[in-house]
Amino acid sequence: MISPNPNALVVTGPGLVADLRLVTEVADREFAALGVSGEVVSASDLSGFRETLDFPGALVVLPGPDHEIRSLYTEHPQAVWLDVTKHDTPPATPADGPAGGYLHGRGIWGLTWAIRHAVHRLRRPARRVAYGDHPDQWADVRLPRETTGSTPVAVLLHGGYWRSIWGADLMDALCVDLADRGFAAWNLEYRRPDLHGWAATTEDVAQAIGRAAEGASGRIVVVGHSAGGQLALRAAADDPRITLAVSLAGVLDLVEGDRRHLSSGAVAAALGGPAAEVPEIYGRSSPLARLPLGVPQLIVQGGGDDLDLVDLGRRYARAAQAAGDQVTYLEMSGDHFDVIDPASPIWRATAGVITDVGTTDPAREPLNAAPDARAVHLATPSGDG
Repeated sequence: MISPNPNALVVTGPGLVADLRLVTEVADREFAALGVSGEVVSASDLSGFRETLDFPGALVVLPGPDHEIRSLYTEHPQAVWLDVTKHDTPPATPADGPAGGYLHGRGIWGLTWAIRHAVHRLRRPARRVAYGDHPDQWADVRLPRETTGSTPVAVLLHGGYWRSIWGADLMDALCVDLADRGFAAWNLEYRRPDLHGWAATTEDVAQAIGRAAEGASGRIVVVGHSAGGQLALRAAADDPRITLAVSLAGVLDLVEGDRRHLSSGAVAAALGGPAAEVPEIYGRSSPLARLPLGVPQLIVQGGGDDLDLVDLGRRYARAAQAAGDQVTYLEMSGDHFDVIDPASPIWRATAGVITDVGTTDPAREPLNAAPDARAVHLATPSGDG
């Protein structure tokens, strides 16, 4: 029986370039937020480091630069390993699979996500399903504790502006929450375009959704955050099996996103060039360019997010409605990450809509936001397409 509140341990290796006091402050805040007991320890040598790796709870390892210590990754896949720096060549995957995981390139802030990942995988263990041969082609699947009748499927697509330093761990908490709400929740990893090209990313998403749909006994909902929102809506345009597409703070107009140089040019970097140079790729990939999608959509946006994303979300929802799609636009207070926080009001409102659609016929039933949601009026103002 897995404890709902496992003990947690963060261990730092010798030579780690980080202020230990700051690491401890970040860890303590996250322990408190998750309701777990935890501590941070610093290993001064290899033998001391080895001893910490037998910890039975939620273990996060910051190995530092020592080669011998880093080589222990393959022997201890139960831990979550965190490099605060970016590594284009991650360590080799353990023979029995990356049960914990390897995170890198997010700086000290990455520790918050590493602790969350370590705790969530113990509180609600997932089954790792490979849908291809590459190490990034997998999904963590969590099933409802009890099933009666058909089980809806929720496929989750993480964001991170399509960059490889961000991964499926971002969606762990939502995967757990949706499984507890009765969904078979698939948290997808996929090859990111900065290392593998745009075609690999779109092929992986389509292939993984197809795998999740195999033998599905209920409806199929695709939920994407940030860049994953773009991937979710693009997938819905291509796959008629999808019954609801959900964008959480999505990048829904790629042409304008390129023009505005979002996240230091992330759109052009992902798609292989600016819109003026590869217009056909933007035409196939931008949700705005694919309208009408022909599938019900829920567009969710935190009002405290990047104003460009708020603008893209509002304009997309208006255009989708004008194109004849069934769309609900839900905007509430919250920032870019509140939309993927199960404790936030905006996610609770979102989950209510997703759950309702999972149990009704979207061809006949309207999408209704939860009672505590504040939907923004989307009437088209004069002069705005």
